[in-house]
Amino acid sequence: MSIINSFQNVFRIAELKSRILFTLGLLAIYRIGAHIPTPGINGEELSKFLMEKGGALMGFFDMFSGGALSRATIFALGIMPYISASIILQLLTVVIPTLGRLAKEGEAGRKKITQFTRYGTVVISIIQSLGIAVGIESMGQGAFVQNPGWAFRLLSMITMTSGTAFLMWLGEQITERGIGNGISLIIFAGIVAGFPNALISSVSLIRAGELHLILMLLVIVMMIAVIATIVFVERGQRKIPVQYAKRVVGKKVYGGQSTHLPLKVNTAGVIPPIFASSIIMFPATIAGFIAIPWVQSLARQLSPGTVVYTMLYVGMIFFFCYFYTSITFNPVDIAENLKKYGGFVPGVRPGQKTADFLYHVLARITFGGAVYLASVCILPDILRGYFNVPFYFGGTSILIVVGVALDTVSQMESHLVTRSYDGFLKKGRIRGRKS
Repeated sequence: MSIINSFQNVFRIAELKSRILFTLGLLAIYRIGAHIPTPGINGEELSKFLMEKGGALMGFFDMFSGGALSRATIFALGIMPYISASIILQLLTVVIPTLGRLAKEGEAGRKKITQFTRYGTVVISIIQSLGIAVGIESMGQGAFVQNPGWAFRLLSMITMTSGTAFLMWLGEQITERGIGNGISLIIFAGIVAGFPNALISSVSLIRAGELHLILMLLVIVMMIAVIATIVFVERGQRKIPVQYAKRVVGKKVYGGQSTHLPLKVNTAGVIPPIFASSIIMFPATIAGFIAIPWVQSLARQLSPGTVVYTMLYVGMIFFFCYFYTSITFNPVDIAENLKKYGGFVPGVRPGQKTADFLYHVLARITFGGAVYLASVCILPDILRGYFNVPFYFGGTSILIVVGVALDTVSQMESHLVTRSYDGFLKKGRIRGRKS
């Protein structure tokens, strides 16, 4: 009952109520735009053709756009160009010293990097939309394009790039004036939009006798267990104790307090499975359009469910977990800051010894996070391959849905607690992925 009362309290706070309604309104606009076709394209026939030929990669990227990519709508590119630009900027801050210094300049530096990210999003969108337009023209002997040529390509580029820029603006508006992270909620809405169709197809298979009811119930129980595991691990932290030495300045004593340094089990988030899937599925998708026997054989080996695909997928998830964690968390900088302000880890010498200790701890918990990510991500292949479960279960989609839900509920709870209302839990607080 306390949770129900907490949700009722949400709508008693005028500001929080308006933020939630504002967020829902912009997400509704996004879903409407995901069904507006790009001019000059036969969306229905194209969708059927792409889902037959595009297979693995098409299904993966179509998941993030909420079905807009396969139908070639105005939001066909989704928000992925913005995510790609953000990741590229994060990597460049490590490689280019000027960007690295800019990232450390506080609010002014953050605004400048956000501006660069927007420019990068437009550039990536133009390139991708041109590739999609040319690709659609070459498929099906021109059956999907009414008037092929550069006029169609330019129109598609303008339409899809504008759609992505509009989604980027929607995401920023949700973040500033709504509740939750706007970009994450747009991805969340696109993934959740596909769940009803998956459920309807599952019910149809049960009625047709192709899927046993008991198996479906076991899958639902397993889904609940996986969601509980994701919540548990995403909130998991290794707390490194930190002690600050006492300092006497005049007649006052400063410092002496104890705190902790939280190290997340899954620091990299969903970046490793996204990168790994994209890299592995790209050659498989390209090979699917080439009618050469050995190329087709290679495409089948790199398709989800095969041993080669599973081994490569798990290996690349481990690689990107360690790679992305090393970029986002620098033990040397942490150790230097602790030493600068008089902090130290009990039993560990300040400076290089502290950095080595943090490296050692981070390497061990990152291994556990990589095992967790790989297990969740290969679960759909196991269910489809051995139990013939017809919908995408687990993997990147569930990770994103649960993580975004935790972040959003965490922000809602913060609003409740700030205004002296009870949170969603009697004991403790709900922590999002960025807590």
